Amino acid sequence: MEIILLERVAKLGQMGEVVNVKEGYARNFLLPQGKALRANASNIARFEAEKAQLEATNLETKKEAEGLAEKLDGQQFIVIRSASDAGALYGSVTPRDAAEAATADGFTVDRKQVILTAPIKYLGLHDVAVRLHPEVTVTINLNVARSAEEAELQASGKSIQELAAEAEAEAEFEIAELFDDIGSAASDDDDDRGEAAEETASDEDEK
Repeated sequence: MEIILLERVAKLGQMGEVVNVKEGYARNFLLPQGKALRANASNIARFEAEKAQLEATNLETKKEAEGLAEKLDGQQFIVIRSASDAGALYGSVTPRDAAEAATADGFTVDRKQVILTAPIKYLGLHDVAVRLHPEVTVTINLNVARSAEEAELQASGKSIQELAAEAEAEAEFEIAELFDDIGSAASDDDDDRGEAAEETASDEDEK
């Protein structure tokens, strides 16, 4: 289907270009979202008549997007999720989750602006693209963790594997200390029994 673009569309073209796309893409996405019109004589004439206004509106929204981009680009947002010891999530992190995390921290982001090539299914730090405008895209970072404490450790540069190894080492240390305590207690008992036996033997010698 031939359409005329009313704004820049990534990998497709610039505002005003007439391009050929699959009918389903046009019907389900471009046309209903107001990103394009069917490329017929009346719509092309309509675009030419409204071109100046469309360009002015585009410029205004682009400036707004650039203002937000300066604040949003590079920001990190925490997403708390349940996961296995190996770091696999019970579920996944979606564009909606990313948008809600950013919005909770005071940024206006719609899930449709979040670009995920695939759902996030593991703990850790994940870079995610956010398209604020057809010509303005930024990158945010999602810190996916099981707790705020874990997120803080991940933010400091520790991977889920390192955290797991530290937890395992700590557990082994605690077990070793427990056995040391048990060993010390057993040794004390042996000493007490030895002392008691010596006292008994001494008493018998005195008799």
